[in-house]
Order: sequence, then C-alpha cells, then structure tokens
Amino acid sequence: MSILVSEETRVLIQGITGDFGGRHARLSIDYGTCVSAGVTPGKGGQVFEHDGRKVPVFDTVAEAVRETGASVSAVFVPPPFAADAILEGVDAGLELVVAITEGIPVMDMMKVKQAMAGARTRLVGPNCPGVVTPGRGEGSRGGCRIGIAPGYIHKRGNVGVVSRSGTLTYEAV
Repeated sequence: MSILVSEETRVLIQGITGDFGGRHARLSIDYGTCVSAGVTPGKGGQVFEHDGRKVPVFDTVAEAVRETGASVSAVFVPPPFAADAILEGVDAGLELVVAITEGIPVMDMMKVKQAMAGARTRLVGPNCPGVVTPGRGEGSRGGCRIGIAPGYIHKRGNVGVVSRSGTLTYEAV
C-alpha cells in the first residue's frame, strides 16, 4: 500500500545537475524510482546519466511535466531559490512537491503557503528527509524513493510513518 507515491510515480528532480541533487537522483534510480526528468534552469537539453539510464534535463518544470508526464517533484535547490522552485511545481500542476532544502527563509515559505491556498499540489517539507514507498523486491528495491531517506531501511507493510525528524523516522522504520 502506498500513501503519497507508488512504484509507478514519475518523479522529476529540481536541481538534478547539482552535487546534492545529482547524488540523491542516483540513489533514487538505484532504488528503482522512476526518475523521468531533471530541471535546472539554463541547462535544458543536457542529459543526466547514471548506470546507462538517461534522464533528460529541462529548463522549466512545466516543460518537464509536458514532455515526461512527471507528477511529483523533489526540490534540491539552494535556499534562496527554493520557494520559486516549489511554486514552479504548483504552477505546473504537480500532485506533490517534496522540498528537501533546509534554511529556506521563513518569509519565503509564508508566501508559498499563501500562494498554495486552493492549489491541488500537496507540499511535503521543507527541510524534510522525503518520502519512501518500499517496493516488493528483495531489499525493498523497486519502490519510490524521493529525498534523502535511505531506501533500504524501509519495509513494505500496513503502517505509514510521518515525522518532522529524519533521524526519528529512520529509527521508527
């Protein structure tokens, strides 16, 4: 059973060409997540490659959604740009935006909250470990891992764990 994402969820990663976003994109691909697009303004047309898997990079979230059918975004962009990245996902009609970025200015997030009123997009974060739906395969591979939470510690079952603390989440699962 999945709560927010499933094994079929198509994920785009905002900030995929950066060190942190790229590292976690690779870990998510290794876990079996369907990473279908990356977004980094000014780097559209590039390809993010990992273990033979090629992920197209787009300049905008709207373009990535239109071309790949992605419905969820992981935000791995620096704090000054994170609010705009979240709102870009809202404007593109994403179902879910998972904001991993920590240190986003409070006033920026207040503006995001106000702008999201009535939007269909759900926001997890900011400053969160992400969302994991374990797969059915050995070592829980084949699920959907969005964020920084280590996928291998999660097991399939009937309980969903939600926490503001990454460390406490890891202990609970």
